[in-house]
Amino acid sequence: MSPDVFLQHLVNGISLGFIFGLIAIGYTLVYGVVKLVNFAHGDVFMMATFFVFYGFTLFMMPWWLAVIFGIVVTILLGVGIERIAYRPLRDAPRISSLCAAIGMSFLIQNIATVVFGGRQKSFYVPPSLTTTFVIGGVRIQAITIATIVVSVIVLLLLTFLIKRTKMGLAMRALSVDFDTAKLMGINVNRTIAFTFAIGSALAALSAILWALRYPQIWPFMGVFPGWRAFTAAIIGGIGSIVGALFGGFMLGMVTILLVAFFPEAAGYRDAIIFVLLVVILLVKPTGLFGEKKSR
Repeated sequence: MSPDVFLQHLVNGISLGFIFGLIAIGYTLVYGVVKLVNFAHGDVFMMATFFVFYGFTLFMMPWWLAVIFGIVVTILLGVGIERIAYRPLRDAPRISSLCAAIGMSFLIQNIATVVFGGRQKSFYVPPSLTTTFVIGGVRIQAITIATIVVSVIVLLLLTFLIKRTKMGLAMRALSVDFDTAKLMGINVNRTIAFTFAIGSALAALSAILWALRYPQIWPFMGVFPGWRAFTAAIIGGIGSIVGALFGGFMLGMVTILLVAFFPEAAGYRDAIIFVLLVVILLVKPTGLFGEKKSR
């Protein structure tokens, strides 16, 4: 493999890793605060693409306005799921919330199939994002550059939010000790709703970047990136934002470079990724960046 071809695959792996990382951070934010694996996260991801699609095609919005519309409605969907399906079970056994999350995932998938239809739809890609730049011998699409730039900006804003704002402080307090945080006067419902809003916004943004990269959408499109990002969150240490991003990068690289170097093993890609997951958890059960909790 020539250096130019390797760099080509490397750039593609970084771009895909950012998308997986953004989705994984959505998982890890919710788990870090509520200790709930939101299995409907991948389906919220899917719904965002349809909100943008119909905002553009049905309501005739300009593309940029359809994107904003899709993100806002996705945030409302995520907060609504938390209010309807998860909040009533907050004091119930963990298995109840887990079952509710799985049930909500199937519910959203089936509602989307009935409402939007099961056929794939073409997602509009602005001509400016289809441009290809040639740097040396490396061909880089504009959507790849946009994905990296947007992801870096979002991650910087998220870091500022978590580290420098009162709401971020409340989220960190809940993640450390739920009961003590309540005694200190933190509004638990508002903080958790805000966490779901941020997680849903990340799902919407990553879904738009994904659809611009692979411009076909359908009701079950969130299954693959959702499970891949969930795997990334576990590898990195679910509950750790840095771990989720690192896990996303790792899986993005594996997804692209494995096929590039060993095309005959492409059919075993998912198996290899899960073997990697098992090996990492055997060595470090809390994930690469996860912290061991004292009992």
